[in-house]
Amino acid sequence: MKLISNTSNDPTINLALEEYCVRNLNVENEMYLLFYINQPSIIIGKHQNTIEEINKEYVDAKGIKVVRRISGGGAVYHDFGNLNFSFITKYSPEFFHNFEKFTKPVVETLREMGVNAELGGRNDITVDGRKISGNAQFTNLKSMFSHGTLLLNSHIEDVVQALNVKLDKIESKGIKSVRSRVANISEFLKEELSVEEFREKIIKNVFKEYETVPTYELSDTEWETVNKLSEMKYKTWEWNFGRSPEYNMQKVNRFDFGQVDARIFVKEGKIKNIKFFGDFLGYGDSADVEKKLEEVIYKEEEVSNALKDTDLKYYFGNVELTEFVKFICL
Repeated sequence: MKLISNTSNDPTINLALEEYCVRNLNVENEMYLLFYINQPSIIIGKHQNTIEEINKEYVDAKGIKVVRRISGGGAVYHDFGNLNFSFITKYSPEFFHNFEKFTKPVVETLREMGVNAELGGRNDITVDGRKISGNAQFTNLKSMFSHGTLLLNSHIEDVVQALNVKLDKIESKGIKSVRSRVANISEFLKEELSVEEFREKIIKNVFKEYETVPTYELSDTEWETVNKLSEMKYKTWEWNFGRSPEYNMQKVNRFDFGQVDARIFVKEGKIKNIKFFGDFLGYGDSADVEKKLEEVIYKEEEVSNALKDTDLKYYFGNVELTEFVKFICL
């Protein structure tokens, strides 16, 4: 295990750094841990429709950055009171969707601090039923990362105001509001702790078997690549906002693995365009599924035939073909 050296607070740089590392570092016999603290920002899940996830008026007024990440899951709020961690490793089916493996050292550290933390739901760390951390994963089937947020002392009012939380998500979790569901870790601590001190505690726990913490320093050339990726992708409107489709019908369902929101444009009985949004955690690019449905007659049997050889679990989660087709067509 090596700790990646990083001091940036720019979310466009930090997400570019994370993507560079998962795609380029040698993970064959090594695992890496990356931490980053972002300035106030909303980080959008890969499959989400940005404009519907944010309170744009509030975000613009507060100067909050909006950046899309390459992993699935829901939108999260970051600020200087939030610590982000990312474990980067070789891909293994055993590791993917295994959030317990990667959150274990974080949960252990919190418990040592007297915080009764546990992994709950599909990908959250909770304390007394309140969420203090959300987690997601990405893989290219060669390498992968599992990353998460840790709300130490974030501005909860900004979390509440900046995000548009779907009513069905609130109802499915049996909660009344974001405010009642989300908590800062500081609420459960007896003494004040800075984000930097919190990070050091986790590092000490993760590297407890090492005499000194082994670090990975990116070269100047590597940082140039990261900065270029930030400019060409993470700072662009096209990546962060530009996926809104033309559509004349909307199908929304909350499955066990998350919400899927299908925007479908049907003309002369055929699917001319379809886009999938949501907080689902599948790691395939749903654009592959969208392409298979273009020009398909909008009937159950035709849609089913078009998708019969598609591994829907790879793209969305644990869903059967019949169930998915009914969702699209009924």
